[in-house]
Amino acid sequence: MTYREEDISAAVMSGLQAARDQARPADQNKSAMTYSLMADDFRIGAFRHLTERDLPQASNKGWGLVAETIKAISAHHGGIIHSHNSIWLVLRELSAMVRESGDEGTARRINDYFDRARGLHANFYENEQSEIEVGDGLLLCHDLSDLLYGIFWPDKPVT
Repeated sequence: MTYREEDISAAVMSGLQAARDQARPADQNKSAMTYSLMADDFRIGAFRHLTERDLPQASNKGWGLVAETIKAISAHHGGIIHSHNSIWLVLRELSAMVRESGDEGTARRINDYFDRARGLHANFYENEQSEIEVGDGLLLCHDLSDLLYGIFWPDKPVT
């Protein structure tokens, strides 16, 4: 399914408004591609840290991949995210858009994969997940990033 740019932008702005996350003067220098490149760095770092068996850092990079992907998509559609709460609220609005289009399965995947990414974020602090759990979570973060770009920024330049 293809979504109209103005509908995606409205969802992003709705999430930012719900979080009371307002634009700031310094936002003028932030671009969607900057966030996208950071997401790429986290993607690479996540699997490098997993290979090194540094599970807290691998977990943190997995979360970073998802967070920066959402920030990139938000920026591409006119909104800059400043807080963790905004990441969640923007994703919630985008997921609702998918659900409202009738694609319940994809909306569920987005939410479930995001919950795993949030679990990895917690694991950065708690270090309770096994290597298999972290590895599986990283794969879901990778899939979520690709899924979100495919839906909400399908013409994103290859980085």
